[in-house]
Amino acid sequence: MMRKVMSFFIYALFGVSALVLFPLMALTALVCCWDRTRRYPGRLIRRYGRMLTRFVPTWRFTVEGEAPADIDRKGYVVIANHESTGDIFLLTALSWDMRWVAKVELMRLPLIGQILWMCGDIPLRRGDRQSVLRMLEACRDTLRRGMPVMIFPEGTRAKDGTLRPFKDGAFQLAIETGASVLPLALSGSRQCWGHSEFSFGRAHARIRILEPIPTGGMTMDDLPALRDEARRRVEVALKELRGEGVSAMPEGESALAGVVGTAVPVASEALEDKNSGTGTL
Repeated sequence: MMRKVMSFFIYALFGVSALVLFPLMALTALVCCWDRTRRYPGRLIRRYGRMLTRFVPTWRFTVEGEAPADIDRKGYVVIANHESTGDIFLLTALSWDMRWVAKVELMRLPLIGQILWMCGDIPLRRGDRQSVLRMLEACRDTLRRGMPVMIFPEGTRAKDGTLRPFKDGAFQLAIETGASVLPLALSGSRQCWGHSEFSFGRAHARIRILEPIPTGGMTMDDLPALRDEARRRVEVALKELRGEGVSAMPEGESALAGVVGTAVPVASEALEDKNSGTGTL
């Protein structure tokens, strides 16, 4: 019974606050229309997310680790595991601005969708090659302008919280642009907001900021090693956050050990999934 009452309270809180936020977002987006990174509307929604979660008595969010000193002026490809819809609110606890890659279905939701558009978040229609190409171009432009891009490389959530295989898109983008990959490990958001959209609970959710992985000198031949190393780091941190036993790979056995080369553009063929022939993240 208490869970149902809390769920009703949280949805009512989200709904009322979205009505208040919408005109503020519209005004901010209009005043800052000259800024193609949409930094200020994004900053507003991050502050809104932080404020909103303070009113949810059963949620507690913590950030561990230090962000790179230049993240406010340099583009990073930020990647994280995807536990639940609650990740969106958990990530507002971070101190820096980002543009997000989001599935296009979210952009069609009343109010929320319009707010995401005003923030400059980048839509992606999964399975649509042209949508993938447009998304990558928007990400490149964002990184060139010194704004980090946020991508969930698993592509979707696992019901049991298992870390799924990472798709290539985020790492192709990082190698092509020379941007460092900044991995994050997210834990506890599944308890905040379960796989069911009506399942809210009591939880302490945490973000651990991991060491960035530079991509300077890499080529597309290095993509599998980069992808696997990023996933390995997230997996190790995730097990630590969840209190699971973990045996980390020794530094000398890192998937990136010995990687050298020169960055080259992403070939369009690299965007095709072998099984479906469609673009994938």
